[in-house]
Amino acid sequence: MTAEGFLEGRRLQMARGVLLQCIMGGYPPARFYGSDDGDLALVPDPAQIHRLPWSSQPRALAICDADELTGESSPLSTRGQLKAVIARYAALGLAPVVATELEFFVFAPNPDPTQPFQPPLGLDGRREDGHSAFSVSSNNGLRPFFNEVYECMAALGLPRDTFMHEMGVSQFEINLLHGDPLLLADQTLLFKHLLKEVALKHGLTVVCMAKPLAHTPGSSMHIHQSIVEIGTGRNVFSDKAGEPTATFRHFIGGQQAGMADLTALFAPNVNSYQRLCHPFASPNNACWSHDNRAAGLRIPASSPVARRVENRLPGADANPYLAIAASLAAGLYGIENKLEPSAPIQGEFVVPDNLSLPCTLHAALERLKRSQLAKELFGKEFIEGYIASKTMELTSFFDEITPWERRVLAAQA
Repeated sequence: MTAEGFLEGRRLQMARGVLLQCIMGGYPPARFYGSDDGDLALVPDPAQIHRLPWSSQPRALAICDADELTGESSPLSTRGQLKAVIARYAALGLAPVVATELEFFVFAPNPDPTQPFQPPLGLDGRREDGHSAFSVSSNNGLRPFFNEVYECMAALGLPRDTFMHEMGVSQFEINLLHGDPLLLADQTLLFKHLLKEVALKHGLTVVCMAKPLAHTPGSSMHIHQSIVEIGTGRNVFSDKAGEPTATFRHFIGGQQAGMADLTALFAPNVNSYQRLCHPFASPNNACWSHDNRAAGLRIPASSPVARRVENRLPGADANPYLAIAASLAAGLYGIENKLEPSAPIQGEFVVPDNLSLPCTLHAALERLKRSQLAKELFGKEFIEGYIASKTMELTSFFDEITPWERRVLAAQA
């Protein structure tokens, strides 16, 4: 839209079905978004209008809500779903607080998708081989890229906590500062967009796939969650003596009750399960533990005021609005129904059958399809539309034969 049109308040409308567009560009049958495929109104959030600092021409980006023409939020909007979850907490005098940890890879350009990704050439003329985890070395030649990333984050008002080289080859992680869930979802979206745009300027490719490289750790989007009392700001996960509260237990119980049903919302792509089925601190379970990275739900070591629950299931490919909404909704379900969690696990452990999660997109979608809890939390229209879109993506994946199949199976009798 032109700046003039935007400043005049001209309404931007979009076909309702776009909210269910699959990643290849197609759409499920119209019955999933209304047979008329009528319009939605895109309503900009005044707090989320940003001049894009990496653009050579003056450009701005506005994060919008997708509202029905009657004024209410569209049930197909993931941002709207997150706002609805936050409102349900507010009705109880509570406010969730979250932080996201986003991992990503920085690669050389990859014009041929049949070839594996490669790290960029470093200042020494060599490609990183995976020995730089948590290193302060800058021989990978990415300092100019990260300098501009930091500058653009500051220009967009994206505060950052820590930035580090992660375990994978040319893999990095940023921790965004904790705060309001909607704000953190917006910031996570903006950061991923920023990364990709700045990388292109520097002749690089940023990849937020869950598992872009074989034999290498995948990329997560861990979600740290706590709940405070509106008005006082008191963390309701800790009592006055600093001990865990019943609300803390019930929140974990709700997370455990919902993780299997909602796995397809946390792990939305075929590739998501490559990360989860080869776990390297990427647990595919609903166990919980004090500071054990093998558990799907980890309680980091902290002071009582910072007591929180870390959901380690979502990958970097997850929709931040939907992943945060699903995690918080499950926790609230546990609080409202006073669900008790299982016993915490420590050390090496075997995942009980009732705490295992789907390990393929097909299994996750089948579980979601049967879930009454998912429909209760997000509405039948959203869940059925989401399943329809993701089923199209899964079908498209199965329409292709992979190099592994040609390499290994072609010679079989």
